Amino acid sequence: MVGRAHTVAVVGLEPVAVTVEAHVAGGLPGLHVIGSAGSAAREATDRVKTALAAIGVTLPSRKALVSLAPAETPKAGARFDLAMAVALLCEQGEITAESIAETAFVGELALDASVRGVPGVLPSAAALSAWGIRRLVVADANAAEAALVTDLGVLPVTSLDELVGVLRGERSPRPVPQAAGVARRRLPDLSDVRGQAEARRALELAAAGGHHLLLVGPPGCGKSMLAARLPSILPPLDRPAALEVAAVRSVAGLISDGEPLDHAPPFVAPHHSMSAAALLGGGSGVARPGALSLAHRGVLFLDELFEWGRALLESLREPVEEGVVRVARARATVRYPSRVQLVCAANPCPCGGGDSCACTDDAIWGYRSRLSGPLADRLDLAPHVDPLTADDLLAQQAGEPSAAVATRVAA
Repeated sequence: MVGRAHTVAVVGLEPVAVTVEAHVAGGLPGLHVIGSAGSAAREATDRVKTALAAIGVTLPSRKALVSLAPAETPKAGARFDLAMAVALLCEQGEITAESIAETAFVGELALDASVRGVPGVLPSAAALSAWGIRRLVVADANAAEAALVTDLGVLPVTSLDELVGVLRGERSPRPVPQAAGVARRRLPDLSDVRGQAEARRALELAAAGGHHLLLVGPPGCGKSMLAARLPSILPPLDRPAALEVAAVRSVAGLISDGEPLDHAPPFVAPHHSMSAAALLGGGSGVARPGALSLAHRGVLFLDELFEWGRALLESLREPVEEGVVRVARARATVRYPSRVQLVCAANPCPCGGGDSCACTDDAIWGYRSRLSGPLADRLDLAPHVDPLTADDLLAQQAGEPSAAVATRVAA
C-alpha cells in the first residue's frame, strides 16, 4: 500500500502542487526521502520520525521510502514535514485515505509533534481550489493568513496528535482564530510638515498621477519627512492588491500571527549600503523577495540617492519600468512583482549644500553623475526643498492634513 498526501511548494510566488507518497517495504531499516535535495531531506527524516514516535507511532524495522513529486521542483524548508507524516500514517493504516481526500497539509513538525508555522502559506492557499483541494491543514500561527482565501476550508492544528484525532473523528475541528479583520495602519500625517508649499504640491501631483519623484535639498530640510507621508495620501489598496502585497510578505516570512489584511500602501526605505540581492531579491537556492518587491503597490524610498552605487541604481531601471523583477539562481528563476512609486531624496552636492557650500563644479557634477540619464528621465518631478529657519517653523501654521489631500487625489 502507498500512502499519499497533498502539499504545496512555493517557487518565488508561484505555487506548485506536490504529492507526497510513502511506502514501507523490505530493505535496510530507515526512513529515506527522495525528490528533495540537500540537507532539507536529511533533517526532515529525523523530525518526522521523532514526531511520529512522540504520538506513539513507531515505523516498522523495514525500509520506509517517502517521495516528493514532482522531483524536479525546487523544495526548500520544513513545510513538507506535516504531509510526510500524514502519508506515513496513511500507509501504516493509522488513518484512512478517505479522511485526507481533497486536503492539503503545510507545516513544520517539532520533535514533540507540535506543528509550527511556515512562510508562504497565503500563495499556497490561493492556488488550492483550482487543483480540487477543499481543505488546508496548517499550524495555528498560519490559520488566519490561510483564511484570507475565502473559498477554502482551513483546519488549524497545534500538534500531529490533534490532527490524527480530527481525521479519525475522535476530536472536533477547531475554528480558525480570528484576525482583527481589515486594517489600515496609522500613517504619518502631512499636517506635521510646516511650509514647503512646492514640495507638498509635488507630493500631491505624484500621488494623483503615479509619478516618480526626486526631492533635492540640504540636510534637515524635511525630504525624508515628506517622503514618509506619501502613503498617507495614496488611495487605499483594494482587496486583490492587498492580497498581492500580503503574498510577497508571506513568502518573505514577514506576516505575524493573526495579522489582519493591511490595505495601506507599503513604504520601504532601504539603506544605500545594501547589496543587490537585498534590493532586488536573492539568496541561495530559490531567491527570496527584496526591498523592491516588498514595496510593491506602494513607495520605494531611496534616501541619499547620490550615495547609492551606480550599478545598483541602474539595476532598478527595468523592474521599475516593467513592474516585475526576475532573479535567476542555480535552482530556479523566479519573478516577483515590483510595481512601485519611486521617491528619491538627495543633497545638491557632496557637502550637503546650503549657504556654506564650497564644492567645485567638477565635484558637484561628479557627485550627480551616479544618476544616469535614463534613470533620471523616469523621475518626473524634482522640486527643490528649501531649509526653514526656527523663526519660519514657529511662524508657520500646521500644514493641511493628509485626509484633505487624499480626498483631492482620489477625485
